Amino acid sequence: MILDKNFFQKDVVTLAKSLLGKVLCRKIDNFILKARIIETEAYSKSEPASHSSLGYSLNRAAMFMEAGTIYMYHSRAGASFNISALGYGDAVLVKSGICFLDNDYNTLAFIQQINKKNGKLRDIHYLASGQTLLCKSLMIERMLWDKKSFNGELYIENIGYIPENILISSRLGIPKGRDNALLPYRYIDKEFLKYATKGRCKFY
Repeated sequence: MILDKNFFQKDVVTLAKSLLGKVLCRKIDNFILKARIIETEAYSKSEPASHSSLGYSLNRAAMFMEAGTIYMYHSRAGASFNISALGYGDAVLVKSGICFLDNDYNTLAFIQQINKKNGKLRDIHYLASGQTLLCKSLMIERMLWDKKSFNGELYIENIGYIPENILISSRLGIPKGRDNALLPYRYIDKEFLKYATKGRCKFY
């Protein structure tokens, strides 16, 4: 079942947890590239780690749009994929996924070809292990999708899977001085912990 706009009408923490286990899908050419979401981070306008805390701008506009709007930004490593939540200026970062291929080896080969590491094929379990790898493996480009809504080319499926255990920790990669509270806003499906973003953190 494809998620509709009503699904995203949640506060940012609830949405971050609810997205775990859902499958992000990108239809391109004759392929449907899929990744099960295994790790998310919540960002609220009320705290300085969020981009929206810096105020409205054209680059950050999607965070201030209706819930379910795609917000993408670019870092040195590549693009990152976020979804706006119910709160004005709040959004969820899709931090990691694991490719969901339904034994479709042609699609797997395609994803491995577009996301090589030093010219070599990546392990299938780590193709989307990290926010920029996720975007690269599913071919989700900032120029095409920032400020857009989900549609027939990019959508999220509910496959009926609900994580039995959700690990909670502080977020990773926040600049010093912008996350002093070490807020417990990072969520990981424990079943897939070893494929999530690596980093030193405390689990609550």
